[in-house]
Amino acid sequence: MSRWLSILTLALSLSACAADSDVPDVSDITAEQLLARMEAANPPIILDVRTAEEYQQGYVPGAINIPHDQIGSRLAELGEVRDRDVVVYCKSGGRASIAGAELSEAGFRVLHLQGDMTGWAAAGHPQQKPDADN
Repeated sequence: MSRWLSILTLALSLSACAADSDVPDVSDITAEQLLARMEAANPPIILDVRTAEEYQQGYVPGAINIPHDQIGSRLAELGEVRDRDVVVYCKSGGRASIAGAELSEAGFRVLHLQGDMTGWAAAGHPQQKPDADN
């Protein structure tokens, strides 16, 4: 029995290593780091990958809304900014992870906002709403 357990453990370890090598590199950025970079000469593109309805309730100032399930079909909209970092976030991280992987595979330099929108709002950082855009 222990022989089969050893074989199973080895097989799972090897498959995990293989899966890890296919995962694009997406680094994290803290809210404080993002706030500082937003004021820089060449700020990152901020991408809110939540639904349009969630975006309407408030977003990181300057964020562009492209829902995570539309990233692949809307990559051309981001084509001009391949030379800049792209910061992705959603409500709590799941959708941002999916979008970040897709963007990274497409050649973008991707950063994930730690804490996502939940953390941003809880920390009292500024939010923008579409009404304020006009």
